[in-house]
Amino acid sequence: MSFHAGFCAIVGRPNVGKSTLMNSLLGQKLATVTPKPQTTRNRIIGVKNRPDGQIVYIDTPGIHRAKSSLNQYMVKEALTAATECDVVLVLVEAPRLDAATIEKGFEPGEGTRLIVEKVAEISRPRVLGINKVDLLSEKAALLPLIAGYQELLAWDEIVPISAKSGDGVAALEDAVASRMPIGQALFPEEMLTDRAERFLAAELVREQAFLLLKDELPYSVAVTIESWKERAGQKDVVIDAIIHVERDSQKKIVVGEAGRMVREIGTRARVEITNLLGVPAHLKLFVKVDPEWTRTQASLRRLGYD
Repeated sequence: MSFHAGFCAIVGRPNVGKSTLMNSLLGQKLATVTPKPQTTRNRIIGVKNRPDGQIVYIDTPGIHRAKSSLNQYMVKEALTAATECDVVLVLVEAPRLDAATIEKGFEPGEGTRLIVEKVAEISRPRVLGINKVDLLSEKAALLPLIAGYQELLAWDEIVPISAKSGDGVAALEDAVASRMPIGQALFPEEMLTDRAERFLAAELVREQAFLLLKDELPYSVAVTIESWKERAGQKDVVIDAIIHVERDSQKKIVVGEAGRMVREIGTRARVEITNLLGVPAHLKLFVKVDPEWTRTQASLRRLGYD
């Protein structure tokens, strides 16, 4: 049996379930997941070992029409990953339409068409995953939906899935694995990701901020790790992290009345970080105003978006 190994970029519009799919494929949580679009900002790799090979998945930010410097950076991250990988996995979301409506002529939205146009320019195997098919109003809608996507592009394979429940995820992985080049493993078997624990811890803090804060405020939030101290004697880790916002008014919201909001963010993030590290984590959060950080290249680099 030949051994196959390579990179697979997971691309799609914001909030179609790319990070949920990544975690499902890996069998554990690595990428942050929230109901809000544009949660993922950096490329994150996850290594999946199989008897017949190794797939290095790349979870990418959602592709959208970007305006701010931060959003332009995010879209560039996604498109670069797609052009450099061995297999492109495009994830779309099943529409809330019945079979009769889809059969009359399914028209994907502008955002999906933009991604398909970009992917059409990439000379790589292209697999389409149609996510959230469990939410289709009727099962009969699935076949005309697949036919509609087949008319858009000559996909190597189309697989309907539910990333949340796991239905179809194994079949989707098989579709990706079968199109990987023959070669040796790219990473050690015990390696899950190339991201440092500091980066992952900061992402878990940002995830909780996204979940707890309302409206547009989360998109003005970044998190950096100020200090990281592993205490061998106590078998724990002490972390100081900074939550960056753009305005004083945003800082007041993040801190909350009598500090309740920032404490809740810290409490929830501490649980997630402890699960990630496998040892008790002690987390102290500070909130800092970095004016217009999402719009200046120097600030983006300083906060890790470069």
